[in-house]
Amino acid sequence: MSGTARAIVFDLDDTLYLERDYVFSGFRAVAAALADDLGPADLIRERLVAEFDRGNRLTTFNALLEQLGRSGDATLLARMITCYREHGPTISLCEDADRALRRLAATARLGVLSDGRAAAQRAKVRALGLESRVHAIVLTDELGAAHWKPDTAAFVRMSHVLGAAPRDCTYVADNPAKDFVAPNRLGWRSIQIRRPGALYVDAPAPLDGRPESVICSLDELT
Repeated sequence: MSGTARAIVFDLDDTLYLERDYVFSGFRAVAAALADDLGPADLIRERLVAEFDRGNRLTTFNALLEQLGRSGDATLLARMITCYREHGPTISLCEDADRALRRLAATARLGVLSDGRAAAQRAKVRALGLESRVHAIVLTDELGAAHWKPDTAAFVRMSHVLGAAPRDCTYVADNPAKDFVAPNRLGWRSIQIRRPGALYVDAPAPLDGRPESVICSLDELT
């Protein structure tokens, strides 16, 4: 398909909503669902949030089980992880994201392109009501693990679906460690959004993964 349209494509986590809101939503779900095994839901949620805020983002559940003296309970850990991954998230668009989607829909083809486990990312898309707000949604995990960022396959597909040449595509995302390598290689414009409270805005960028420009709000998109 030859490109003719102008396209603006957004990452999902910490671009259209705050990822920590999803994390804390998952903690609430785990604490409520497994209260009989873990203890009072409010206390468990607070402990998980405290561990996460200390910077433990990869083994938060393991740390909690160690605090509870149950670090060897692999079955319980698996139940916690499954509950977290499969929960229906309570999240909402950032206000500037809502405004940007409304404003830009009149002049550009809009898309969402995101990494992460497909089931969880689809649940986020549904919770945010994005199916009716953008023209295309491409999740890298649905193309296969080999096509997670920084692979270019998802970006090529998005360009084709939106009918936009690479030079007419812009990718807006938060994580300089991985988000901009592929669009830069393909000749897209790349814009990093630095949201207060975002988890990866200060991650180092590879030499070929530096964004073309940086903004602090999607209200800055023109």
